[in-house]
Amino acid sequence: MKRLPLYSLLLVAIWATISCRPESSTTAKKSEEESPAFTPDPRYVPEQEVQTLSLGSTAPDFRLPGIDGAYHSLSDYDDADILMIIFTCNHCPTAQAYEQRMIDITADYADRGVQTVAISPNSPLGVMYEELGYSDLNDDYEAMITRADDMKYNFPYLYDGDDHAASLLYGPAATPHVFIFDRERTLQYVGRLDSKEHPDEGARGEDVRNALDALLAGEKPSLAETKTFGCSTKWAWKYKLKEKVDKEWTEKQVTLKDIDEAGIVELLANDSDKLRLINVWATWCGPCVQEYEEFVHMHRMFGGRDFEFVSISSDKTKRRDKALEILEQKHSALDNYIFTNEDKYALIEAIDPDWNGALPYTMLIEPGGDIAWRYQGDVDFHQLRKTIVEHPMIGRYF
Repeated sequence: MKRLPLYSLLLVAIWATISCRPESSTTAKKSEEESPAFTPDPRYVPEQEVQTLSLGSTAPDFRLPGIDGAYHSLSDYDDADILMIIFTCNHCPTAQAYEQRMIDITADYADRGVQTVAISPNSPLGVMYEELGYSDLNDDYEAMITRADDMKYNFPYLYDGDDHAASLLYGPAATPHVFIFDRERTLQYVGRLDSKEHPDEGARGEDVRNALDALLAGEKPSLAETKTFGCSTKWAWKYKLKEKVDKEWTEKQVTLKDIDEAGIVELLANDSDKLRLINVWATWCGPCVQEYEEFVHMHRMFGGRDFEFVSISSDKTKRRDKALEILEQKHSALDNYIFTNEDKYALIEAIDPDWNGALPYTMLIEPGGDIAWRYQGDVDFHQLRKTIVEHPMIGRYF
């Protein structure tokens, strides 16, 4: 057998040593930081009294996941001369009314040593469907990613909905609630962005801007503390109210009424003051049954506003009991109809001559009968909720 040269043996030994060497702790740590694994896990938290952080306090530390998938801590922003933490959320109409001002302030002060960080304090466990009437989204982690992308947030957006680890220390009373810290991370301003909620009123976040300008000039803000107006923080212990409201909804009576061609024409004429969402479905249509509950959720979301959801079963009348059974399973305590004419082509023509008859079929009808939106097939519910909330009759603000 031919022997390998000595230098070849040495190279093989060196390569084997390198290949088998365990990854250094530094490399392993870096890899872990680059691809953090975060899975939201909202938990019940005991009810407790929460105090808003007082002026002169030091910023409490935190470690929260951001929508970028990484964990963020207070020390990550050590380079900033001023740190502005805003507790906000997706669903609140007041928070949404101030979103653009938050973005504008961040852009205007980015080159002046000011770092904005937004934190959502709300637990998904404490948010009721009935509180979501001004939004297309709830307050869970995935929805935060969507909202930040839709609005093109230019600041970190952190999630504190699992156990309120940071929010209990800062004590936001409502969303939005602003906390501004100086170079030493001493709280110098706490309260509102400004006193005018609706974007059309022309405010630019004057209270926050004045506080930032004063601190950048080495001075104390002339107005250092204000009250704040908005949606109350959805602490996890509010699940009790959510469960109560859910239970009341499930106990409501579900009915199924007859409707013929004339009734459908009247329904589509929409002689009401509400935006009317109509879904045509059937018990034998798998996608219809699977998605139906989402329509009920939307009725609960927007039902307190100028909106209503109506269902029409295209089943034969001999399947009335089965249709009612499914509606009861879905807790469809709203206006439910079953088409009484056995000729389904009469139903198609009555609903929409442009509809080819495939189920499910969904329409959004304005007062007076104009069609604002229609779709054949499985619904993209986020897009539908967005269409509804951005309709002039609904809107995101008070």
